[in-house]
Amino acid sequence: MFEKYLKNLYRYNNYKYLKNLIALDDKHLYDMRLLLLGCTGFVGKELVPTLLNENHEIYIVSRKPISKLKIDLDFNKFKFFQIDLSQEKNWRNENLLNTLRETDGIINLMGEPIAEKKWTAQQKQLIKNSRINTTKFMMKTLKNLKINPKVIINGSAIGYYGTSLSGEFTENSFGGKDFLANLCKQWEAVAAEKPFFSRLVILRIGIVLEADGGALGKMLPIFKVGLGGPIGDGKQWMSWIHRTDLCALITQALVDKKYSGVFNAVAPNPVLMREFSQTLGKCLNRPNLLPVPGAVLKILLGDGAKVVLEGQKVISSKLKNYSFKYPLLEKAIYASTKN
Repeated sequence: MFEKYLKNLYRYNNYKYLKNLIALDDKHLYDMRLLLLGCTGFVGKELVPTLLNENHEIYIVSRKPISKLKIDLDFNKFKFFQIDLSQEKNWRNENLLNTLRETDGIINLMGEPIAEKKWTAQQKQLIKNSRINTTKFMMKTLKNLKINPKVIINGSAIGYYGTSLSGEFTENSFGGKDFLANLCKQWEAVAAEKPFFSRLVILRIGIVLEADGGALGKMLPIFKVGLGGPIGDGKQWMSWIHRTDLCALITQALVDKKYSGVFNAVAPNPVLMREFSQTLGKCLNRPNLLPVPGAVLKILLGDGAKVVLEGQKVISSKLKNYSFKYPLLEKAIYASTKN
């Protein structure tokens, strides 16, 4: 009888071993299981394909329906949930919680666009809630359920430093005092409430360049018909990064444990607005003659015009040895406009 017991035990343990081995092999079909928040627009259009090419399994959450995503991919290549994560009750969604429990990393770039609408009181609240609430509820959920993703990459912006025509800012500089600076401070503070064992990377992202959206996408049609020029007096700084470099930086920060804390996600060579418009005109072989008056921008964007009219010179002291594909503006714009 004892011999029969040992044989059954042997079979059972071998079954468990094989079952676990199959599960292990299935998990390692992918490098990481990633949950993406707010990665469905301009940045996500390149970020999602980049992550898929790196052999990651992707779960995307958006408040928009899947038909509204700007991602030009076969939807079978990733999992999708339509959930408004700025509402705390939606963090009890069972599908979302099951995904969180199996997630290796989270990329949180959630947020209402900053400079696309006039800053009414309602718009300011929307800009704030879409960032602060989503991140706060995420961290609360992770900690309550004792979920510790290996890495959390959280967005922020160079607006953290406020605006300046003469100052230069690195990761060690103090924050500003205007609406955007306070927003970034609050966003980073709630991100810092992450689970103890999760590595947190905060990216203060500059002006992201690519032809199919963002600031460059808005300026291209005007310049192509020869009506382009600097915005405002042209003396404000533009701290920028090409979208391809931003996506590469995010991809590396996911897997490289040296990335921890705050990084300025900007190319190493910020430029003045007048230099930006001159370079854009040169790359398009178009004149650069008609400046856009600041007053016109203020009418369109209200307080949001500050982002474009004042700017700030931001560099990264922590990415000095990082290999940017597009460290210079002319190369970045040429790459974006050659097609």
